[in-house]
Amino acid sequence: MLDLQYLSKTFNPGTVNEKKALSDVSLHLDKGDFATIVGSNGAGKSTLFNAIAGSFYTDSGRILLDGQDITFWPDYRRSKTIGRMFQDPLRGTAPSMTIEENLALAYLRASGHTSPFSRISKADRELFAQRLSQLGLGLEKRMKQPVGLLSGGQRQALTLLMATLVTPKLLLLDEHTAALDPATADKVLALTKSIVAEHGITCLMITHNMHDALQLGNRTLMMDGGRIVLDVGGEERARMTVEDLLTRFAKNAGHTLDNDRILLSTQEDS
Repeated sequence: MLDLQYLSKTFNPGTVNEKKALSDVSLHLDKGDFATIVGSNGAGKSTLFNAIAGSFYTDSGRILLDGQDITFWPDYRRSKTIGRMFQDPLRGTAPSMTIEENLALAYLRASGHTSPFSRISKADRELFAQRLSQLGLGLEKRMKQPVGLLSGGQRQALTLLMATLVTPKLLLLDEHTAALDPATADKVLALTKSIVAEHGITCLMITHNMHDALQLGNRTLMMDGGRIVLDVGGEERARMTVEDLLTRFAKNAGHTLDNDRILLSTQEDS
């Protein structure tokens, strides 16, 4: 379904600021796979997402999505089949536009239309309200309100709905609950699991929480130095503890994980 073949990317080559961000990264995801990704700052996680989403072209390698080579597709073309969420709740929505208008933009873009809101029918608006009601936040009663009036958690829930309103082939979640308080983060994670499972969406999720990395989805990846150093799934993953994950990382990466934010998450209740 998703095939990454030997992706490499170096920023500022030949300068004192040269940074090899991705180094021969290869990955295969089957349809419906939900893989979590853990790694320290600078490990290459967000760079990998940017490469998949088309924020830049890689120096080498190929990206295939559902059998199509999208390596040189521009980002706007990829956005019709790839949904994405960011850590910052302020990204992904237009605050001065209403909830309905934001949903309309997402719907038209993912549907392949470029025309204004006149293409949004009564049936489309009913669909928006029905999908909003599934969030359990009462947003279906506030469709004419500007998104800027929503809380961070409400905006992330809305962004999740926008990213999946037309079922994407691939969903990229870049620490999309990290900026939320624990209770709100749990709610958005529960919504994520429900929507991904309901629509069978293939998903990659970056997280700093080691427990979430083992409990969510069906595969866990760990990155270091622009490489995927660990990829576990199935029964092996089901038997793993956080300590096992850290031990395997140290063995494969050649050093222990040194990110305080991630290590603190190992002390949380699972």
